[in-house]
Amino acid sequence: MPHLTVPGASLYYETTGHVSSPALLLLHAGIANLRMWDPQVAALAASHFVIRFDSRGFGQTLTEDVEFSPRGDALAVLDHLGVASATLIGCSRGGSTAIDLTLEHPHRVTGLVTIGSGPSGFPEVELTELEDAHFDQLDAAFDDQDWHKLARLEVALWAFGPLRSELELDPEFVATAYALNRVNAVHAEEHPTPMPLEPPAFDRLVDIEVPALVTVGEFDITPALAQFEFLLSTVPDATGCTFRNTAHLPSVEQPAEFNRVLVNWLAEHNL
Repeated sequence: MPHLTVPGASLYYETTGHVSSPALLLLHAGIANLRMWDPQVAALAASHFVIRFDSRGFGQTLTEDVEFSPRGDALAVLDHLGVASATLIGCSRGGSTAIDLTLEHPHRVTGLVTIGSGPSGFPEVELTELEDAHFDQLDAAFDDQDWHKLARLEVALWAFGPLRSELELDPEFVATAYALNRVNAVHAEEHPTPMPLEPPAFDRLVDIEVPALVTVGEFDITPALAQFEFLLSTVPDATGCTFRNTAHLPSVEQPAEFNRVLVNWLAEHNL
């Protein structure tokens, strides 16, 4: 299995498609790993070189307890594969990294896609009472160091959404969502420290010069919905899309619709 050695870590990555095709770098959510992109790979690899990797603390990547740059890890993967520039597609924390990387190294980015993401430095958003209650449960599980319970609660809040019950959702999606985060529990004792972008992206979004597709699930939590509106109104060349009947992982829950929107947008912008 392919691993890339970088300072303090061994990054697990996968590629699909022809290396001469336009490159796409897929950056996963904090409740998942690179497997979350399985429903997209075949559709994208038909005309793109698709790259994905497990971030530190996730999936099959191994890390020491060191400071690191999430942007640096992403660039290291691109450099290792000889990719000069790519369209970045990121979900949640992966989307935030994509935004940061677009600002820090604009010559390496041809397009930007975010899913339920916000820019670094985004101010805190007041939660609903129901969301507050969910986060209290997460905090309690963290304090108890019950990592598997924490993983389940994270999925219930983010992937299902505070306004939906797993009982009303597709059982196959529910099982997949739990599985995507369950494997991350083994990394709970790892403590790599991400170095933030300075200055953060919040006040710099007007400097993004590439086309952007900004998306969110309609049942995502309040901060994600607020961040979606902010990105859409601030990033200069941004197209927005709200995916109905889904929360934080629309590419997993509604893959056919997500793929349709993404493939059409890539074609429209010749990416």
